[in-house]
Amino acid sequence: PPRGRTPSPGPGGAPGPPSPRAAGAVAAAAGSGGALSPPGAARPPAASKWVRLNVGGTYFVSTRQTLCREPKSFLCRLCCQDGPELGSDKDETGAYLIDRDPTYFGPILNYLRHGKLIINKELAEEGVLEEAEFYNIASLVRLVKERIRDNENRTSQGPVKHVYRVLQCQEEELTQMVSTMSDGWKFEQLISIGSSYNYGNEDQAEFLCVVSRELNNSTNGIVKEPSEKAKV
Repeated sequence: PPRGRTPSPGPGGAPGPPSPRAAGAVAAAAGSGGALSPPGAARPPAASKWVRLNVGGTYFVSTRQTLCREPKSFLCRLCCQDGPELGSDKDETGAYLIDRDPTYFGPILNYLRHGKLIINKELAEEGVLEEAEFYNIASLVRLVKERIRDNENRTSQGPVKHVYRVLQCQEEELTQMVSTMSDGWKFEQLISIGSSYNYGNEDQAEFLCVVSRELNNSTNGIVKEPSEKAKV
């Protein structure tokens, strides 16, 4: 309507229809997503916090927060960063397709969840290391390498071996012999063999004394001889 004039009321006192120019303005605002959108209009859904992964045919479900625990990892670049930096195909369910062994993906995902390295006995640690390197999770790579190194050191040491010796002595020599044992030798067993020898008019009891020590002084498979004191 012209400036200074109000629209003429329609039948029953209601305002008349707006001018074609005003109606066009309302339609334009509604189409552009402006404040004049009708109440209850559908809005595009926000990105879900849950992510579905198809790893070698096995499905895993996790949150974006978990997968983004390592910012430089493959999983963070795949699911949590916008842009075409790292693209991946999706299957018919919308899950990201990852062509890796799902057997070793469980320890990877659990580490991102709680920060601990847990590997089942039937899984090879080298396989977990390979996957950790593929997914570029540096902290997990360090943990797996440390565990592999510790296991190798434990295996190289092997079981503890012992050397046993049997010493024959008389009753009067027994106390002195046991009290002077050194160089790692330990008393194991005392066996009486009676009094086979006669010294004068007195019978001297004879004993077999069993002693042992750990065989931990080997180098490159060559066992070093014990000291002279231990031999005596």
